[in-house]
Amino acid sequence: MSEINDNELATKLRESISRILKVMKREVKHDEQLSLTERSTLSLISRTPQVTPSELARTEQVTGQAMSQIINKLLRLELIKKIASEADKRKVFISATSKGQDFIELKRNRTSEWLTKSISERCTEEEKKILAQVSDIFTKLVE
Repeated sequence: MSEINDNELATKLRESISRILKVMKREVKHDEQLSLTERSTLSLISRTPQVTPSELARTEQVTGQAMSQIINKLLRLELIKKIASEADKRKVFISATSKGQDFIELKRNRTSEWLTKSISERCTEEEKKILAQVSDIFTKLVE
């Protein structure tokens, strides 16, 4: 078996990931008032109660200033709230509001329904096993 060229593999993965994201965005109607990074940040907040702005910036790989803009927009839309730290009044935590949780839950459900249907209709059992392995590898790449 010949060696896999990392650059060719990266190109192929980038193209297929971009394509699936494009199709998913088209097929699953999201509230377009939020960018992909804003939705990703809200999703992270919904899974991580009382996360700090600096933790969000680090995880989303954006600057502190960019994260401040994202947080301010999510605050204006009442999707998140700030909670002052009991131990250090200079520190704030970010949590999702019930409106924010509902928004993310709706997005996740719609996306999961679309992806489940696509996998069910288009993939063999063997391909499903491979997708499970690929999912683990993708997680490894971003952690």
